[in-house]
Amino acid sequence: MDDTIFALSSGAPPAAIGVIRISGPAAGEALRALTGRDIAPRSARLARLHDHAGATLDDALVLWFPGPNTATGEDLAELHCHGGRAVIAAVEAALALMEGLRSAEPGEFTRRAFANGRIDLSEAEGLADLLSAETEMQRSAAFAMAGGAFSKTIEDWRARILGFSAEVEGVLDFSDEEDSAGLPADFSNRLDVLCEELDLWLARPRAERLAEGFKVILAGPPNAGKSSLFNELVENSAAITSPIAGTTRDVIERSVALSGIPFTFVDTAGLREDGDDPIEAIGVAKARQALERADLVLWLGPEGEGPLGSWEIAARSDAADFEAKHNARHTLSAVTGEGLNALREDLIECARESMPKPGEAALNARQHALLAEAYAALQETTGRSDLLIVAEGLRAARLAFDRLVGRATTEDMLDTLFGRFCIGK
Repeated sequence: MDDTIFALSSGAPPAAIGVIRISGPAAGEALRALTGRDIAPRSARLARLHDHAGATLDDALVLWFPGPNTATGEDLAELHCHGGRAVIAAVEAALALMEGLRSAEPGEFTRRAFANGRIDLSEAEGLADLLSAETEMQRSAAFAMAGGAFSKTIEDWRARILGFSAEVEGVLDFSDEEDSAGLPADFSNRLDVLCEELDLWLARPRAERLAEGFKVILAGPPNAGKSSLFNELVENSAAITSPIAGTTRDVIERSVALSGIPFTFVDTAGLREDGDDPIEAIGVAKARQALERADLVLWLGPEGEGPLGSWEIAARSDAADFEAKHNARHTLSAVTGEGLNALREDLIECARESMPKPGEAALNARQHALLAEAYAALQETTGRSDLLIVAEGLRAARLAFDRLVGRATTEDMLDTLFGRFCIGK
């Protein structure tokens, strides 16, 4: 943290503009060395940049942000240069020759913001998800987390836990006195309300669903029309179609966004027991494994033989040997397009119900586990007359909340998180 770091924080050159960020105690001196003058704080100025030998590097828009009220909590400078490769390389080379400056590691700017209290851990995780968001729904949920929606909720829970703990400790401190009072009459009710709030958060759709997409498996026997439907859904000829049974021998996955909702469609080998091809048998085994991980199965086989909860799809309605289904959720043809739009709309509505609501923060696996830990600790206090046990449960819940926002964490976990970021962020 004593070093001053720099990196290109905009897109890879060539580009119209290249933004180079400098953060740390020597940021101001570096800016003076490049521009030859002091720059007014928080005000964009046009300046000619020079290297240590006085050679001109570029004409740039420069900004100076004295800490601690900056993105990283440190002195921070930005150079908005022309975005050519040679320009960026020359400016970075000049910075690298300055004493105390070095190139930033991936995620180091954000890690410094976390270390200096500008953001907490859940906000940093939301920012990482925001940078990797590919659909509108992913962006919306990540922005809510990065904007501190969950952090504010945690702080409220933590403050209430501290209040409960103070009440319990107050009773324990005077428990030896004859006229000592007990806990307030509404103590248990207030604690139950907090538990209910945590339970509602735990029941929310998880962030992993957003990242991986709503997984839809197309299943059925050979020549049921799975690959043709798969190609239509992903709008790509990803799967080979053929009247020859057993053409699809492996699991084929494609991720797409429909109306801003992430989907992963999976085409599988035809399910049958009488095939004598060992390669096809491996594909069938993989198909059965895929069914276990599906959010939804589209069953294109004989009616009633699909997995529990699957949708009955009567495919190939254009075929001469087409057999209708009595309880088909959708009847369609990948050749004529019949029923495809209705299927897509149905899939979108189904996925939307299982995804976080727009703008709603979604918990990742780490956050869900810690929140479950806090919930379990509070549940252990329910109905307990021993105040020492109640106090310990409250303490355990508070520690879980602290770990959620990064008050208590490990370097390994931080290395993993901030390693997800690009250099310059």
